[in-house]
Amino acid sequence: MAQFYSAKQRVTTKQRITVTVDELDPFGQGVARHQGKTLFISGALPGEQAEVTLVEEKRQYARGKATRLLSLSPERVTPRCPHFTRCGGCQQQHAAEPLQQRSKAAALSRMLGQAAQRAVAVDEILAGPAWGYRRRARLGLQWQPKTRELLMGFRQEASNDLVAIRVCPILAPELEALLPPLRDCLSALKAASRLGHLELVLADNGPLMVLRHLDALHADDREKLERFSHEQKLMLFLDDGERLEQVRGEEPFYHSGEVRLTFSPQDFIQVNDAVNQQMVAQAIAWLDLRPEDRVLDLFCGMGNFTIPVGKCVQNAVGVEGVAALVRQAAYNAQLNNLKNVRFFQHNLEEDVTRQPWAAQGFNKVLLDPARAGAAGVMAHVVKLAPERVVYVSCNPTTLARDSQTLLSAGYHLERVAMLDMFPHTRHLESMVLFSKT
Repeated sequence: MAQFYSAKQRVTTKQRITVTVDELDPFGQGVARHQGKTLFISGALPGEQAEVTLVEEKRQYARGKATRLLSLSPERVTPRCPHFTRCGGCQQQHAAEPLQQRSKAAALSRMLGQAAQRAVAVDEILAGPAWGYRRRARLGLQWQPKTRELLMGFRQEASNDLVAIRVCPILAPELEALLPPLRDCLSALKAASRLGHLELVLADNGPLMVLRHLDALHADDREKLERFSHEQKLMLFLDDGERLEQVRGEEPFYHSGEVRLTFSPQDFIQVNDAVNQQMVAQAIAWLDLRPEDRVLDLFCGMGNFTIPVGKCVQNAVGVEGVAALVRQAAYNAQLNNLKNVRFFQHNLEEDVTRQPWAAQGFNKVLLDPARAGAAGVMAHVVKLAPERVVYVSCNPTTLARDSQTLLSAGYHLERVAMLDMFPHTRHLESMVLFSKT
């Protein structure tokens, strides 16, 4: 059951109860019923009987923490990461992967079923390796004046405090191997107390690092960083808040289908390469692309879908709100010799009717919005009356809301895929095909 919480009402006395868990929600919480109320329990899995301490109580639901497990689920597994439960990155390492996938698929099915007012099945689950899948991560850096040491890691759940990380089994192995030597390198810098954060990205042509520094770097520090990047075969970028400087390395790129896409280290790219490859191929298959098609890709980013689509059709147009991504997308179209692909910059939360691309005819549409969804542009999608619409979503709540616009306009929900883009976490990604009869 997907539950999005409002302002918290804390339980003043720590009431303890014993319940049996019925299911797992997408956030890794066990779901039980107690005295007619839904109870969300951290640390408990379906089939387990648990002693629970209530930490929050509302009129229709409550939240609790499993303090003792009286029985264990056969789908409970030992978390691989020693930082699990402290680090806020993963919520479900204690649950077997099939259980994680089933719980997310069930939540997606329920939410889309409510929007469609009928039973909606998840037709397939697109998944890749459950470990070592993450090709991008941002790590916080925090100087401890008392101990004079540099913490490097991820935030705790619902906190700004860092958990010092030396291993991370969901990171691509090439990035995970960098963690201990990188922390040692940064700790030795004169600017160790004036560092902001760093990003690690695994491109197809090797790993890269972006280091955010708050003051100009001393020459000795630059030399240490350059030496480290040579030793580790690492592309090195320095960010002073105003300019991104490439100190060492090539232009990073990755492949989407058969095309090669270059990117800036600060650009958004899908962090799970294996699932991204399947997702792009599935979208192309669902759109049933023909040489005469004209395809509109909304929230197109740097062309992750648009450019592979452009290889198959007469004309493809991508629209994106971030100007830097539009420039990168246009460059990628040129790099792949695609003269039938064009990109436009526009905030898709605002009126689109006067945009030059909006007057063109499109018979197929793809949308890949951020968590806020695509409410601002759904009416225009309906007006275009495309034969097929593929909606890629990172938020099932806004997907369900936007689906209602298409369903009300006579579209049929044809296919649903759950994208296991982020195993062991609460993130639920999906892709839906709508068709017009």
